[in-house]
Amino acid sequence: MTRASGARTIEREIDIPASAEWLFDLTQDYSRRLAWDPFLSKAELHGTEAGVGVRAWCVSKIPPWGMETEYVTFHRPDVVAIKMTKGPRILKMFAGSWRFEAKDKLTRVIFRYRFETRPSLLAPIAEVAFSRDMKKRLEGLRAYAAKHAPRS
Repeated sequence: MTRASGARTIEREIDIPASAEWLFDLTQDYSRRLAWDPFLSKAELHGTEAGVGVRAWCVSKIPPWGMETEYVTFHRPDVVAIKMTKGPRILKMFAGSWRFEAKDKLTRVIFRYRFETRPSLLAPIAEVAFSRDMKKRLEGLRAYAAKHAPRS
């Protein structure tokens, strides 16, 4: 975790026995998002396919907060990044990224959030909650991949 001007960055990673291409495509396919992502109750892409400038609407389960994001980076199969365009009032700023690093028969998936809360004193609580949710999301991705990823 790093901090600068009130913003915090947290990162989680996991190794998954699946290709970077398959994992990248799965994480950006909103029609399959709820099948593996235990954090969300709703995931909608506002476009025909994900890409820079395309927006998405996601709603967390608990608390049921909605967030509109916009893709700012989209480089299949290596990295994708988003920024919040609308979201819960508690978040002054939010951005996130997925990175996929192929390693032999595994892919290291690195999930990063950068955020700032209002008021700033809520940041430590948000950090704990985001970190816990990131871990659950990565575990959900790994469990889904174990059942559905193509075997080489």
